[in-house]
Amino acid sequence: MNGTLAEIYRHPIKGHGREALASVRLLMGECLPWDRHWAVAHEAARLEPGWNRCVNFARGAKAPELMAITSTLDEATRNVTLHHPRRGEITFCPDDALDVARFLDWVAPLNPPGRAQPVQIVTAGRGMTDSAFASIAILNRATLADLSARMATDLSPHRFRGNLWLDGAAPWAEFDWIGRDIRVGGAVLHIEERITRCVATKVNPETGVPDADTLGALQAGFGHQDFGIYAVVVESGPIAVGDEWRLA
Repeated sequence: MNGTLAEIYRHPIKGHGREALASVRLLMGECLPWDRHWAVAHEAARLEPGWNRCVNFARGAKAPELMAITSTLDEATRNVTLHHPRRGEITFCPDDALDVARFLDWVAPLNPPGRAQPVQIVTAGRGMTDSAFASIAILNRATLADLSARMATDLSPHRFRGNLWLDGAAPWAEFDWIGRDIRVGGAVLHIEERITRCVATKVNPETGVPDADTLGALQAGFGHQDFGIYAVVVESGPIAVGDEWRLA
């Protein structure tokens, strides 16, 4: 089975924006470079050194308006530019305490009152993915089209915050790839497990408003709430939009 790599995305600050890439080099045992490099911890977080679970962070599941953020990272300066339809634009360095204070002021109105509020930005030395291992999320555009048809609505891929979107596979075929390797461009990844989804996928990423019961549709149609697969890089190499992918 083979097809084409259709889209590449990274999310420099976990839960706070998405950025499309034309190409990137994947490194063995690592997340997609700069993906979830930073995360926004809230005041109720119980952080440990290194990777931490998503419950410690501000995210779309608890603050839906965050889903409407888009982002751009300047790797040379480590500056991140965020844009939101209601809050406008801000450029700041997540490693700079004064800049983080400006960011916290900017993002505060996007977090519902009555919930733990964001208080700091942290890093882990690896991507702060939802998986305890350094993963890359692979998704199938045919699966998205099938779920969209079942729900009679055009679901944006940004609801699912994936890294690599593939063309060429049958809907839901990716669930049969667990335990197999996939070559994408010059890199090889090992498929580890399915991705179980949360209520953030119900949110329209253009507006930040929940408007589609994705979890209900998955449960009713398939008896689960899974969408996409997690993989780990087992062979470093460059990938680019338009590259061929092939199951090993």
